[in-house]
Amino acid sequence: MLFSSNLFLFFFLPAVLLGYYLLPRRLRNLFLLAASLLFYAWGTRRFVLVMIGSILFNYLIALLMQRFTREVIRKLLLILAIAGNLGVLFVYKYLDFFISNLNSLGFQLPLQNIALPLGISFFTFQAMSYVIDVYRRSAEAQVRPQNIGLYISFFPQLVAGPIVRYQTIADQIDHRRETFADFSEGVRRFILGFAKKIILSNNMALVADAVFSADPGQRSVIYAWMGAFAYAFQILFDFSGYSDMAIGLGKLFGFHFSENFDYPYISASISEFWRRWHISLGQWFRDYVYFPLGGSRVKSKARLIWNLFVVWLLTGIWHGASWNFVVWGLLYFVLIAFEKLTGLPKRLSHRWQRELYRVFTLLCVLIGWVFFRASDLPAALAFLQSMLGMAGNTFCDSMVVRTIQQYRFFFLAAVLCSTPLLKQLKDRLSAKSSRIAAGMEMLSVPIYFFLLLWAVSFIMIGSHNPFIYFNF
Repeated sequence: MLFSSNLFLFFFLPAVLLGYYLLPRRLRNLFLLAASLLFYAWGTRRFVLVMIGSILFNYLIALLMQRFTREVIRKLLLILAIAGNLGVLFVYKYLDFFISNLNSLGFQLPLQNIALPLGISFFTFQAMSYVIDVYRRSAEAQVRPQNIGLYISFFPQLVAGPIVRYQTIADQIDHRRETFADFSEGVRRFILGFAKKIILSNNMALVADAVFSADPGQRSVIYAWMGAFAYAFQILFDFSGYSDMAIGLGKLFGFHFSENFDYPYISASISEFWRRWHISLGQWFRDYVYFPLGGSRVKSKARLIWNLFVVWLLTGIWHGASWNFVVWGLLYFVLIAFEKLTGLPKRLSHRWQRELYRVFTLLCVLIGWVFFRASDLPAALAFLQSMLGMAGNTFCDSMVVRTIQQYRFFFLAAVLCSTPLLKQLKDRLSAKSSRIAAGMEMLSVPIYFFLLLWAVSFIMIGSHNPFIYFNF
């Protein structure tokens, strides 16, 4: 079930809200668990058993860890938990990729063609963080299975994040309090994310899909660059829009999730980009992979490079079972290792140098998105050739003019919304006087209502409505 569907907006969400607030507090977690499992089972009924199995497996492992005090037993349980979680992830997400690569070496193994359960990478990582935190004694094992089930399966962030750490919401599961202020802010945040997804991401997807599917020789240089930028905006507003909706939905039920995006395209370095992009995933790899390996506090540069290599190889693999994602992850490994070893851009003394490095950062991000979006490595390299005018293509063509005429508003809105300019303007005006702040607050109501109606109108006419991160 998609957040951006009529079924969710006009039936599922209103029914869950009504049931939640009519029930006594002691039954609300159980009700949300049932609603979350129904949400997941709606489009993937057979995979709900995978979800339930993950909940029970990690629930029992954590209870055993809590019970035993001998370190050797706790460590064996941790190994079992990690192997079990990653084993399920491997079978559903990577088995055919593994078989395909074996077949390229001369084997003749049949592909299994196993369908990918929605959001399996996200809920698997959440489950692993839970048992790891219990092993580290930074979190208590949950004795109520419905509570750990709610943590892993809660529908707002079930299929595309943000990845919520158990210890950050453990207290909220049992002791949260719903307020009108949170509910109101949740509605606004959901509408904002909904508008990002439907109005911006979906329209940028139309441009990106057209450009990436064009013949390399028929794709002009400007058209190729336009497609790369369109995909950069598509993936930003797809995923940040989903995160906004998840954060907003959480507030409707009294939950407070951490932010997941912070205007990543204004970053002055590659390292800063990854502190702003998909924050919860970056923190997960930092806390559960990078720091246990030693992080940056190691005795040799070789060890530092190795730690970065492992993290970024796994980050690439996490995103998908394809060599495209491996190359994408290794590209960031090279760039971040370069920044770590050279101290750039902190060592740059002049502003123009730092701004030039900012442009370099954005170019690297765009190149990375080409590998991320292309169907395979040859297609990615062919697209890069088009961007550089090395595919026998022209510099500009009629498709550029046609695309600008049709999508110029969406490009301008995407550029503006990918920066904090609107937020800064609002904050400055509100700070001038309480009267201005009150006026802007009143004005925001019809603006949000308009955005909601506008976005819903796209759904009603059956416009292109993919969710990129459902693939992960």
